[in-house]
Amino acid sequence: MTSKKVKVESKEQAEAQQMDAKTDSEGDSSDDENPDIYKGDEGITVDFEGRNPIDSDLDGIKQMLGQLFVKAHIDLSELSGIIIGQNYVGSVLKQAYTDDDDEDEDDEMEEDPCQVVFGVTTAINLANKQDLNCVKQLQKMVFEKAEKYATESVLAQFREALTSGNKCTALLLNERFVNIPAAVCVPMFENLLTEIERAKTKGMPYKFDYFLVFVKYYQKAASGAKAAEVLYSNDEEEYFIKDCAASFDYSVQKETTTALAGNWLEEDEELQPFRKVLLIEASKLPETINTIKSLVASATNN
Repeated sequence: MTSKKVKVESKEQAEAQQMDAKTDSEGDSSDDENPDIYKGDEGITVDFEGRNPIDSDLDGIKQMLGQLFVKAHIDLSELSGIIIGQNYVGSVLKQAYTDDDDEDEDDEMEEDPCQVVFGVTTAINLANKQDLNCVKQLQKMVFEKAEKYATESVLAQFREALTSGNKCTALLLNERFVNIPAAVCVPMFENLLTEIERAKTKGMPYKFDYFLVFVKYYQKAASGAKAAEVLYSNDEEEYFIKDCAASFDYSVQKETTTALAGNWLEEDEELQPFRKVLLIEASKLPETINTIKSLVASATNN
């Protein structure tokens, strides 16, 4: 695919996030003992680009999925393998190569297993993968949560979309490291839509009725007259919610560890982590992406 570069400002380095779990396991240290600890007011400017997933991205993709499906009984290695196997549809987000890299250097970097995966955007046809363990496990989890937290009508919509055989539903993944802004999602989604259309013209199974989407968000409990505050991990997904056909929510507070939830700054109140599961009509996704694109452009120009 053609790489699309986006310059954004990120407040944390991905490598630092990958070390969170190790740091937590080794014990807490005071700020006095660690004068260089991140304080939340630093920023770096990074060029990102979407690239076709390759075999060496397996662990990075699996880490992205682990953020979303925290401690879920889903074979994330198998799911990551599907993403790599259909590399003609979908992208991983990586740091862009410099303009003066020659082709030989570019090929060597592309095969470098140490290159960090900052995010993943793709769509997986669930209808034609019903026999795979990871898809069975994903659907089982969805229905277990829906039976507990969704209304009967919403549960019926999810059953129709996922198991009736009358609809073709894809898992839409839009996952990245925290503090990478929404600007990166626009070229990633635009490229995904282009690749899906290209695949359909070749007779490939990418004609979808619905997208299944998992949205990460955090909520601060209501206090007095103040309503509960909701913060989305990926800001743009608020617009997915507005256009969805059905949804339900569940808490992942018991499953989420400090390392997976993210490190709160000293002045922050810890928020409760949730997932919102959406069904989005496939025909509405391009319009939603255009809305997000307009909002990102407006924010950039202001």
